[in-house]
Amino acid sequence: MSSQLNSILSEYDQLTIRYDQKDKAIWYYMNPNPRPCFTPTLPHEIREFQLSVTNNYEAIQTNSDHLVNYFVLASQAPNVFNLGGDLNLFTQHILEKYRDHLLGYAKACIDVLYENAVNLRLPLTTISLVEGTALGGGFEAALSSNVLIAERSADLGWPEILFNLFPGMGAYSLLARRLGMVEAEKMITSGKVYSATDLYDMGVVDVLAEDGKGKEAVSTYIKKHSRATSDMHAVHAASQRFHPITYEELMDITRFWVDAALNLERKDLRIMERLVQAQVKHRKVSVKSTGHVQLVRTKQNRRTAAMVRFPLRNNNGDTITFDRRRNTDRRDNLSNSQIAQAASHYGEGNWQKNYSDCTKQSISFLRW
Repeated sequence: MSSQLNSILSEYDQLTIRYDQKDKAIWYYMNPNPRPCFTPTLPHEIREFQLSVTNNYEAIQTNSDHLVNYFVLASQAPNVFNLGGDLNLFTQHILEKYRDHLLGYAKACIDVLYENAVNLRLPLTTISLVEGTALGGGFEAALSSNVLIAERSADLGWPEILFNLFPGMGAYSLLARRLGMVEAEKMITSGKVYSATDLYDMGVVDVLAEDGKGKEAVSTYIKKHSRATSDMHAVHAASQRFHPITYEELMDITRFWVDAALNLERKDLRIMERLVQAQVKHRKVSVKSTGHVQLVRTKQNRRTAAMVRFPLRNNNGDTITFDRRRNTDRRDNLSNSQIAQAASHYGEGNWQKNYSDCTKQSISFLRW
């Protein structure tokens, strides 16, 4: 592998980069933390990665064994493509009236989206693969590619209208070019989350894949068009020429968004805060494999105790003679204090016998 390609496949905190030699494609997987949204770090890392590709592209293409013709955006968060903007950050900036900070965040997102929308100004085809939920800025990011591939169970939408805002980082510009202004406005202002199937019927999604077959659908699409790579690049160039999307347009709309955000009322911010909690529920506790990435244990797996032998001594010095758990899920275990309360209430020899009855009757001291 060339040194130029190696330099592109750098390590990032919230991105995972992979090269597929067979498909001549670079995949970049979003892996934001602590929530699967556009954290302040994520757009900056994507922009750094884009610049790396742009700066090394010509040198890479001199090696026929490692050509790059496709640029694929995907996610490592299970069941989530991206949940959009960092609403917690938005709330802070809006409350403090930090216009420059809010605009700076929005500009970082526009920088990334615009470069993807114009194929990094290179003879590349950009592809988005949506497996799971794409909301707000996540939907905008998916739309910015030449080709949008989504699995059948994926859902996509813009919830911003729920807190009296609109998606201001590319949604209108990108969607209007696919559906027309009237239909784009209807969709943006509806607050509705659409299924990938509905969006495929509408012409927003280009390829509909069966669940679990998204990567296969990307490879199939690339294989189908591999003999006409130059023709596809010409089609993309013609589309850009006929209906160009400009950086100035995107930034002008983003400034409207910033002004609207700073005028939100307290009740709107409370709704935004509730949506932050919804993002938290989707917090990344596991990482999907890209084919090369080691899986991280899920939250459920971390709750499961390892197999142990009895008797044993716990951290408090107590001797445990048998497994008191009904199963190996730690959520169902009893602490020493809970056991002591139960023993005191029922008697030393009767508390285990009455455990299931206590649970059924919702006795508070046996609640986890």
